[in-house]
Amino acid sequence: MDSRLYFMTGINFAELKQLEGIIKQLGDRARIEILEEINHKGQTFPIHCISLGSSEPDVPVLAFFGGVHGLEKIGSQVILSYMETLSQLLDWDGELLARLEKSRLVFVPMVNPVGVYWGTRANGNGVDLMRNAPIEGVGATRLYSGHRLSRHLPWYRGEGAVMEKEAQAVCRVVEQQLFGAPLAIALDLHSGFGIQDRLWFPYASRKTPFASIAEILSLKEQYDRCYPHHIYRIEPTCHEYVINGDIWDYLFDEFCQRVGDKALFLPLTLEMGSWLWLRKSPTHLFSRHGLFHPLLPHRQQRIFRRHFMLFDFLHRSLLYPKWTQLSPAQRTAYETQAQGLWYG
Repeated sequence: MDSRLYFMTGINFAELKQLEGIIKQLGDRARIEILEEINHKGQTFPIHCISLGSSEPDVPVLAFFGGVHGLEKIGSQVILSYMETLSQLLDWDGELLARLEKSRLVFVPMVNPVGVYWGTRANGNGVDLMRNAPIEGVGATRLYSGHRLSRHLPWYRGEGAVMEKEAQAVCRVVEQQLFGAPLAIALDLHSGFGIQDRLWFPYASRKTPFASIAEILSLKEQYDRCYPHHIYRIEPTCHEYVINGDIWDYLFDEFCQRVGDKALFLPLTLEMGSWLWLRKSPTHLFSRHGLFHPLLPHRQQRIFRRHFMLFDFLHRSLLYPKWTQLSPAQRTAYETQAQGLWYG
């Protein structure tokens, strides 16, 4: 599809207008693709993909995804804020330009634009996109694990094996831009769980260590050394819940089947602990967005800049991947240590 801008009539879609302003600022330094057009209530909602840096297939890739749950729109807004910063740095920062010659940044800031606009967790069909992939959770029996009872209930998985258009768009981006890279990290931004920011890695569908657990622990140790006072709790998603239909579990398993150990793909989820915002302003619990989104302007601005250090660290780690170069003895030691840390 072409990259035309969408000036949607009759509605005020602030995030889309912000994104289109960033696209104009980036100009020909970015590659823009409309992954999908979602028709809902007489309006067309586009899903944009923006790529910066090298288009070569053999460079490392860092990809950002936001707005999978539209109600958690702070994820989209953090990505847009980061893109605004990059659009300004590209005007003068030679070091960033040199990095981008050897790597690629990919952004899908609003996976679920209908949900972001309407302030709903699900898409326009009532489907929770994080419960929509064709993968079953082991022991996932609770309602929040994903169900097929009714689209009018939260955590509805949808019917059948065909994923929603939005989920298919995410899969296409990952398969086309990340599966072919020698090293790739996907970071999916969410909010609404606990009072601490978490970095989650697979699996969410089962309490089983995944194939790249040694590299995850190696990356964690590198981050701990560089930023010993960082704010993140790094753990497998299954520590908190087990669900059906997790799209990152599905994509990681697809990667293992297609690519195997020829490359490395790490899907991460940044779960921003929005309960901390509620503890400071408990009356926001009665607002539609209060449980998942910081409502006060100064708090929003703090969240916008809070995670930039992590983004920069991940980008640099892709360019200098010593943490992935493990000898057989090191790999065994990391796997044993990870078992004790996360699965003991």
